[in-house]
Amino acid sequence: QKNQKTFHTTNIDNFQQLYYIFYMEYLNTHPIKTSDLGFHKNLFGGKILAWVDSAASGLAMQLCDTPMVVTKGLDQCIFHKPGKEGQLMKIYGRPEKVGTTSVTLYIEVRKHNVHTGNQEVVIHTNIKFVRIDEEGHPIPVSERVKNRYFKRLTKYGKGLLDAEERKLENFNNVIAKSNN
Repeated sequence: QKNQKTFHTTNIDNFQQLYYIFYMEYLNTHPIKTSDLGFHKNLFGGKILAWVDSAASGLAMQLCDTPMVVTKGLDQCIFHKPGKEGQLMKIYGRPEKVGTTSVTLYIEVRKHNVHTGNQEVVIHTNIKFVRIDEEGHPIPVSERVKNRYFKRLTKYGKGLLDAEERKLENFNNVIAKSNN
């Protein structure tokens, strides 16, 4: 098991915490509205799981270069903190494993304090997506996709680049090829 579990304890050093935050992709933010609340005026568990599935599926689609991915399953989900109306929930993720036909992502939802910028983990889980064809059958995740993501992660500290970063990467690749 990876050391990611130690991120959720109270006895963690700052370096390790920064390491796990740095290698997570920011995926989405949700303000908690009255309609998101369940009993006891806490964020409804089903709502946060829907947000997790939606944000994670977007990351899986980007990783696999296709919208043709389906949720296979989630690991255990433990709610560490309640969410209250008016709070912001930020969702982060990173790939944990790329298999033959699937990608497993580690996802965290953090309660974000807008006054201090502090964040606390509300829930974390692993979620697996399978790449499928038009008929719903599993198909392989390409080696090109696997290699590109992990090369970017090593080089830039993140695997998904924004449009400007992709332009710069493409420009640098053209320059490198012309120098060879």
